[in-house]
Amino acid sequence: MAALQRSQRHSGLVLPFMLLGTLWGAGARAGPIHYSIPEELDKGSFVGSIAKDLGLEPQELMERGVRIVSRGRTQLFALNPGSGSLVTAGRIDREELCAQSPRCLVSFNILVEDKLNLYPVEVEIVDINDNIPRFFKEELEVKILENAAPSSRFPLMEVSDPDVGINSLQGFKLSGNSHFSVDVSSEANGPKYPELVLERALDREGESIHHLVLTAMDGGDPVRSGVARILVTVLDANDNAPVFTQPVYLVSVPENLPVGTPVLSVTATDQDEGVHAEVTYSFLRVTEKISKIFCLNVFTGEISTSANLDYEDASFYELDVEARDRPGLQDRAKVLITVLDVNDNVPEVVVTSGSKSIAESAPPGTVIALFQVYDRDSGLNGLVTCSISRNLPFELEKSIDNYYRLLTNTVLDREQIALYNITVTATDKGVPPLSTKTVISLNVADTNDNPPSFPHSSYSIYVPENNPRGASIFSVTAHDPDSGENAQVAYSLDADTIQGVPLSSYVSINSDTGVLYALHSFDYEQFRDLQLRVTAHDSGDPPLSSNVSLSLYVLDQNDNAPEILYPTIPTDGSTGVELAPRSAEPGYLVTKVVAVDRDSGQNAWLSYRLLKASEPGLFAVGLHTGEVRTARALLDRDALKQSLVVAVQDHGQPPLSATVTLTVAVADSIPDVLADLGSLEPSANPNASDLTLYLVVAVAAVSCVFLAFVIVLLALRLRRWYTSRLLQASGGGGLAGLPASHFVGVEGVQAFLQTYSHEVSLTADSGKSHLIFPQPNYADTLICRQSSEKSEPLLIKEDSGFCKEEDSLVQQAPPNTDWRFSQAQRPGTSGSQNGDETGTWPNNQFDTEMLQAMILASASEAADGSSTLGGGAGTMGLSARYGPQFTLQHVPDYRQNVYIPGSNATLTNAAGKRDGKAPAGGNGNKKKSGKKEKK
Repeated sequence: MAALQRSQRHSGLVLPFMLLGTLWGAGARAGPIHYSIPEELDKGSFVGSIAKDLGLEPQELMERGVRIVSRGRTQLFALNPGSGSLVTAGRIDREELCAQSPRCLVSFNILVEDKLNLYPVEVEIVDINDNIPRFFKEELEVKILENAAPSSRFPLMEVSDPDVGINSLQGFKLSGNSHFSVDVSSEANGPKYPELVLERALDREGESIHHLVLTAMDGGDPVRSGVARILVTVLDANDNAPVFTQPVYLVSVPENLPVGTPVLSVTATDQDEGVHAEVTYSFLRVTEKISKIFCLNVFTGEISTSANLDYEDASFYELDVEARDRPGLQDRAKVLITVLDVNDNVPEVVVTSGSKSIAESAPPGTVIALFQVYDRDSGLNGLVTCSISRNLPFELEKSIDNYYRLLTNTVLDREQIALYNITVTATDKGVPPLSTKTVISLNVADTNDNPPSFPHSSYSIYVPENNPRGASIFSVTAHDPDSGENAQVAYSLDADTIQGVPLSSYVSINSDTGVLYALHSFDYEQFRDLQLRVTAHDSGDPPLSSNVSLSLYVLDQNDNAPEILYPTIPTDGSTGVELAPRSAEPGYLVTKVVAVDRDSGQNAWLSYRLLKASEPGLFAVGLHTGEVRTARALLDRDALKQSLVVAVQDHGQPPLSATVTLTVAVADSIPDVLADLGSLEPSANPNASDLTLYLVVAVAAVSCVFLAFVIVLLALRLRRWYTSRLLQASGGGGLAGLPASHFVGVEGVQAFLQTYSHEVSLTADSGKSHLIFPQPNYADTLICRQSSEKSEPLLIKEDSGFCKEEDSLVQQAPPNTDWRFSQAQRPGTSGSQNGDETGTWPNNQFDTEMLQAMILASASEAADGSSTLGGGAGTMGLSARYGPQFTLQHVPDYRQNVYIPGSNATLTNAAGKRDGKAPAGGNGNKKKSGKKEKK
């Protein structure tokens, strides 16, 4: 029934307090939000509309992360997200929270998570009369001397009422008794102590025991009360009671006082003697908590600590000490103990909210964490400052109620530092100061702000030709300092074409590894280098890229055999024949094998050797020149037809070679050749005699024309010589050096008449050999230096005797070896210096390649259908190789291979222009020519 009445009383008070709390909160918007509620409300009871006071809609509480933030206390209130109101989280006992404090306030903060804003809230817990006055003892025995004077006061047991204000203890009532009354002794703002007042003198003999009932009442509505029984025993006279030396004892001790340390000693004296003077000490009205902290020596009155003191738990203690003698007289004194604060608590850091990662692109001023620092000490010992390391890109910003916000003060770079361990140091101002450190870990999230980079700006790749298809030829690697997808690099080749073909058909690249693969087998002779560009791009958003240039060089291999340009193999199956006169001396140039190699470098260096000969020892082949010369003088016993097999071999590994078969006819004159024609080869065709007759007639006709031309030429020469002699005799020696015209203009091109050689092709049939009849006369006659330096393109000088005023019958000097081209002008390896076998090879591959290109260009010119080089096999005509068109202007790029049939001289640069010496061949003709001129 009492519980029902209490519940009805509470519900009747809820509505006024709720209305009061709402009005208070509305009027205190400038400061903390204030609410007021009575204690002992049921869980979930309405406290106030927090959404309305924050200016929010109820549904925004959850969306914006609104929550209650409190420290070091059980959560007493909760938020109702549905209604946007503040409700109780359980029953609230004001006495448990605030004890005897006149006003009980519960403070906490409301945190709006999305903006990290804090709003202080105060809730006042209003007391209700839910506690009755309660005596510490329900029965008390009081002994009073019979000689006690009226108005004597006797302290009774303490009574307590946890309520405050009007609901607390208000008065006492004593049951009817004429000897005693009750009075209240109270201290300012202190507890009330009931005292038994003696109204009339006692008479132990009349009544030795008195039974009293003491009632304590509060001022609540309805009034609540508590009762205690008092047994009064009247004692025999003991006229002196113990008296304390001072009514109040004051002492201050530090909170770090060791356990068992004496705090102070109280002393009471009794003027009586004997057993009436024996005093004992005891605590009065002490709580269980105080009794565990302090202990009192019953006989000495010494008070000492029995547990550790804690200023943060209680900073002041009030003790009541009673001194009693044996008969029962007593006196009371107060002991006031003040606990001094010692800096024994380190500051604490509590992270309220924060993020564990932040994008490296976040702008300065981005909030990372919100935390609170506090210290349980007081004064300077509880004043806390917070700091972080200065070399970090962060700063602290102080907020309300010892809250701090951690912000960035610059742009972060994950590639430099990906993880920050931010140490927050909280230090108080005590002596000595105490501090604590809290580490906040922050990961820097990557953004795609770095393109892939190659270690080099360009690469050179060397790949031998004829490489296998699909083989790996190179690998490129790009590094991206980003992470995750931003660091995943893919490779690609830029689109390009080579000789009209897409580059992707030659080379491909693995997009993941950057390995280059050759899709085709490269041919050095087709192309020698490729220019590639590789692009590396990451997988970020947006993707970033960079590129690098690659130069791929194809290295030559010996995959081409030497190609013989001269003598060419006739297409009709016949064999070309070279003519060597029987009067040829050793070293006579019979012919020259001209060959080229499409390779380069050492693979294109050619050497010649005589592989087989019908007459061993008769002919020799230049190792590097390919010139076929007589090794000894020809004898009458030597056969008319000589067959030679010449092999041309390069210097590659392994070496490749080619062979050519030469047929040389040995005869002194054309009639000798004609006489021995029948013996060259037996006729296999019945029409061979007719064909031979035609050939003989053609040769005779050409010979006649040639002899007529020679006679005319000699006549002109004699006339020129006679004129020069007349000029010398008349003193006009300056005209003696004037060259006679020995040049004939052919379409504006100077031609060597001296090199004109009569070549006749005698073909019996398609299977017969070709006979070449060279004229040894005039073969060694060369152009005079003086005439070549003058501007008379149609003048020919027969020999150098006209330039030097020497007799044409003077013995001729050996052939001039300086007529050959210099080493720097040789386009290939088939030339030699000065006709010897000591020619040096080109010293590098690129020089050889350049020279080889000249030879190939000349070979292409020779293969042109309009070229006049060589007559068709099986026809009668003049070979352009010995014709007037064969001039210096028409020398192919393998000019060192040109020779003058019937002579051992080879065309070279003018020696006078190279080393300042007159050509050796210019001093006169050969002996044989001199004899024929006499004829």
